[in-house]
Amino acid sequence: MTIERIEPGKRLSQAVAFGNLVFLAGQVALDKPGASMAEQTKNVLDRIDALLAKAGTDKSKILQATIWITDMRQFDEMNEVWDAWVPEGCAPARATVEARLATPDYCVEIMVVAAR
Repeated sequence: MTIERIEPGKRLSQAVAFGNLVFLAGQVALDKPGASMAEQTKNVLDRIDALLAKAGTDKSKILQATIWITDMRQFDEMNEVWDAWVPEGCAPARATVEARLATPDYCVEIMVVAAR
């Protein structure tokens, strides 16, 4: 079986596909640094949609998601965007934790594993 690396870089690939599984690197709001939790969450989810499409799958096939947010008081704001994005009946297994991210410009990071 072949390992497919999508948008590979020196340090990481944005996605890696192996067999029928696709593993995404943690995605941050590269287009919205410093924006609100809702705006950053939407930007991250748009990035996830694009990477999943490049890997031949989509958000309806996400198996697992890990979400890091910098302030648990913004949990509901993030969830409002997440809930509107996840297709009905397709909610993945998910964990959300509070953590400091790589830079203070980002307030949310999301990593997913999907089937294809």
